[in-house]
Amino acid sequence: MNNTAILSSFDKYTTFSYGGKTLTFRTCNGLERYTKVLAWDNGYLEVMAKYRHSDKEIEEYIDLDPVLKGLYMDKEAFLKPIKNVRIEYV
Repeated sequence: MNNTAILSSFDKYTTFSYGGKTLTFRTCNGLERYTKVLAWDNGYLEVMAKYRHSDKEIEEYIDLDPVLKGLYMDKEAFLKPIKNVRIEYV
C-alpha cells in the first residue's frame, strides 16, 4: 500500500484522503488552496496556504486528532501507515 496521504480543499472544506477513506472538514471561508506541506507528524500537519485576503502564503496548522475523534475512528490504525502527505488538486 502507498504510504502517502492526499491533502486538498474545495469551497469551505479541507479533505484528507488515505487508504480509501476521505476525511472532510470545515475550514476558513477565505482559503483558496494549500500550496506546500512543510511537516507531517502523525496527524499533525504544518502547511503553507493561500488565502483570498492576502497576496502572501500563510503558514497553517491542521490537527486531525479532533476530526478522527468526532468520526469515532481509530487514530492509531488510520494514521500509523502514513509516512508522507502531498497536496493534490484536480
